[in-house]
Amino acid sequence: MFMTKQHLKTARTLGVAIVATVGFAGCATYSDEFAGINSRLDQLDTRVQSAAQSAESANQSAQQANQRLDQIESRVQQLESKPGRPPRG
Repeated sequence: MFMTKQHLKTARTLGVAIVATVGFAGCATYSDEFAGINSRLDQLDTRVQSAAQSAESANQSAQQANQRLDQIESRVQQLESKPGRPPRG
């Protein structure tokens, strides 16, 4: 059976339609994948922000603890430099 020009034109059109359909279907798949990746990135961003806030809070607490230790150190040095008192009793 010989292919006529009409048959070739129809086959060519059908081929282009199939390729276009597969191509568009691929775009939808990539769109879904990008949406999933963006969702995971948003979750990671939230976790990083939370960790940064926790780290800042821990840093402030450590600075306060260091200030208290400095005050205690000063008081201990004062007590150690005083002459000893005679025991009672």
